[in-house]
Amino acid sequence: MTAMHFARPTFGQLTAATLAMAAVVLASNILVQFALNDWLTWGAFTYPVAYLVSDLVNRRFGPGMARRVAWVGFAVAVGVSLLLAPARIAAASGLAFIASQLLDIGVFDRLRRGLWWRAPLVATVIAAVLDSIVFWGIAFAGTDGPWLTWALGDLGVKLGVGVLMLLPFRLLIGRQAARASALSH
Repeated sequence: MTAMHFARPTFGQLTAATLAMAAVVLASNILVQFALNDWLTWGAFTYPVAYLVSDLVNRRFGPGMARRVAWVGFAVAVGVSLLLAPARIAAASGLAFIASQLLDIGVFDRLRRGLWWRAPLVATVIAAVLDSIVFWGIAFAGTDGPWLTWALGDLGVKLGVGVLMLLPFRLLIGRQAARASALSH
């Protein structure tokens, strides 16, 4: 197998990816505190966008840069979350986030040479399961809320939104490929 060469991001691209990652995690940490019902919190709708961010960075700039964005996004998001969310949620989110992001990045990288949708879909599904188990097990286990049903509802929405994120993923990587093709001619 030949070594892959990836584009080097500009400072602006790296900053945008890192801020997007931090914003998604911070919004999710706040929104997870608001239940829609006994099956779902608002955080389930925003969190899967984190996988889109890491998969786009991974596709274009490689797994090393995707890990860098994940670690910096993690630090920023957890730091701010400690100010805006309960410490238990911030800690659970941080641990679940970095474990699932590193898993997502590794799985995506191993599958990157296959069909365009396989790497982001499989990586997101596996990472979402890990994230849900870790987050809900730490953040809400032993509390009075219906955390087990929230965890199941959350996972279901994460998987559904993860599938929907294939559309922007495809559009954005297609736009990138068209731009690269135009520059090479």
